[in-house]
Amino acid sequence: MPDHAPATADAAAPGALASRDPEMLIARLRQEIRRGRLWWEALLETAARWELGEEQVEKRHYRYLIGGEALDWLCLAERLCDALAPDGLLPPDEVEALLADGQLPVELDEAALRRALGPTKYRAHLNFVYGVRVEEALQLSVEEALQKERRSWAAGYDSRIDEETFRHIYGAPRRELLAAFRREQQRPDVDRISLAELKEFTYWLFKRRLATQDPARVASDTRCGLRTLNALEETRRRRCRIADKLAREAVVVDAQVVHDPVTTPAG
Repeated sequence: MPDHAPATADAAAPGALASRDPEMLIARLRQEIRRGRLWWEALLETAARWELGEEQVEKRHYRYLIGGEALDWLCLAERLCDALAPDGLLPPDEVEALLADGQLPVELDEAALRRALGPTKYRAHLNFVYGVRVEEALQLSVEEALQKERRSWAAGYDSRIDEETFRHIYGAPRRELLAAFRREQQRPDVDRISLAELKEFTYWLFKRRLATQDPARVASDTRCGLRTLNALEETRRRRCRIADKLAREAVVVDAQVVHDPVTTPAG
């Protein structure tokens, strides 16, 4: 358990954060950090109390809830960090690590994250993990296997490999599935796709896979996606550990590195 475990949403004093208005919540978040609260603790508490599923802020559209049940909490974290950016209250390197890699300044286990977000938000977060991140990892795993197979045939790279990937997993090519998704959502079938719509499409594919495939196939594919996602996460953690080690071992004098274990020869 980390030294600084975030408070649960239910632990707030009666009346505190009673308003669910986004601007009121952001004002409270700003106030908490100025009072000395750890920024990531305050951010998690604000996320636990946030009620909007999506939001238009100037020219940016944020969609936090995918398919009405999967919480993209990093999208919400980005919204909150964007709102506080002009105040200079947040450490840029820690914010970048969170938004780019999903890495908080401390390691939170699943129990601590559940307490921080509350049970309802945490279940929605798990829906996003399995319905979007694991599903993306499954697609990547199958695509890599098909590419490896193509190389063994000396056929080179096939630009249609993504269509085959989707046919292999979902029984139809990607373009056909995307058109079906957009018809269901009553959206135009255009040539481009935004990141927000891609997440929605991926979650739709996940629900479709659960509804149309036999349980054994669903379980097998999900395990495949989890293995790939865990491998990607381990690679990220290893990269972060190496970067931290190099940063600690570099000796800096008058803002100049005088010894760097990477570039300075031993002896």
